[in-house]
Amino acid sequence: MLLSRSGRGANWSWFVCVLSIFLAVLISVAQVFAESKSHKKEQKRAKATAGASPGEQSLTNIPLPIGQQAKGVVLPDFDGEGHLRGRFEAATAQRIDEEHVGFQNLKITTYTPENRPDLRIDMHTSVLDLKTRILSSQERTTIQRADFNIAGDALQFDTNTRTGRLIGNVKMVITDQSHLAGRANE
Repeated sequence: MLLSRSGRGANWSWFVCVLSIFLAVLISVAQVFAESKSHKKEQKRAKATAGASPGEQSLTNIPLPIGQQAKGVVLPDFDGEGHLRGRFEAATAQRIDEEHVGFQNLKITTYTPENRPDLRIDMHTSVLDLKTRILSSQERTTIQRADFNIAGDALQFDTNTRTGRLIGNVKMVITDQSHLAGRANE
């Protein structure tokens, strides 16, 4: 009787050993699978600006047929790493042709790399060139940031570089001069 009990104990030890090896292999495979999955997500984010997926709305993929108008349009603008760098909200958007989309009452919010709101741009009418990603307006446009407001009769805004050019009757009001005074003393 002692032999059979010690034999069962040996079998049980063997079973526990095989089970622990099996679990270790299973955990390793799960980690490799998870890393592979996260790598695929990073690759998808990197492709988001080059060309968004057919179902995803962005500045490069606006789902409007030529001549069609949409109301209450909200479009995100992502950088190469998938970080939100801007948000476009328009009362109406209309596809003019394959390369141009017109907007009415467009409000753009740009974001810092830390995902904080940076600029607020308000345009009555504007046109986005989908190839160059330059947004143009021939009407009075206002740009606001925490420390200044600036307005001009026309605007060209490059959504890639986040730089713009105001033209005609430009007026700027600096609302927070505290950081300017500190630099003058240096």
